[in-house]
Amino acid sequence: MQIVFASNNKNKIAEIQQLLPDTIELIGLEEIGCFEDIPETADTIEGNAILKANYVSDKYGYDCFADDTGLEIDELNGEPGVYSARYAGPQRNAADNMDKVLEQLLSKSNRNAAFKTVIALNYKGKQHLFTGIAEGAITTQKSGTGGFGYDPIFKPTNYNQTFAELSAELKNKISHRAKATNQLIHYLNAVK
Repeated sequence: MQIVFASNNKNKIAEIQQLLPDTIELIGLEEIGCFEDIPETADTIEGNAILKANYVSDKYGYDCFADDTGLEIDELNGEPGVYSARYAGPQRNAADNMDKVLEQLLSKSNRNAAFKTVIALNYKGKQHLFTGIAEGAITTQKSGTGGFGYDPIFKPTNYNQTFAELSAELKNKISHRAKATNQLIHYLNAVK
């Protein structure tokens, strides 16, 4: 089975491809000739995933899935949330985003947070949503070089290391993206 993943984020594509069984081949946007930035103008994580999946299905005619992920921090009333990628500005710089979060939590004791991934799948004319959540806390400083985005400042519950310090294999078992992707895989394996 081949399916389009509506993303140009090479890190995300590689991470999800590692999670997929050999029977499901991922096709990136570049491979279908989609080089434009798909608008992410919804005010929810679910909304952005749906927008991206619908864009590819409507414009290119492929079965596809798209995801959107946000980091939701309790003390910041759920921010950065849907604005996680551009929290510190339109430059979408991960280091700037992490610095802003760390600065805002400087004197705060509640550092509880959760990563949330929503996958919108458009398959054979129907849409399905899959949600994965990883609970944890924001550290006081960056630690680790693995992963991407906010991984160096997010320590998942029951672990003493950040996502950026964990092995890719372990992160791919416990992460928000892994949880949502596993639901997607279960569905695709059931319908193929």
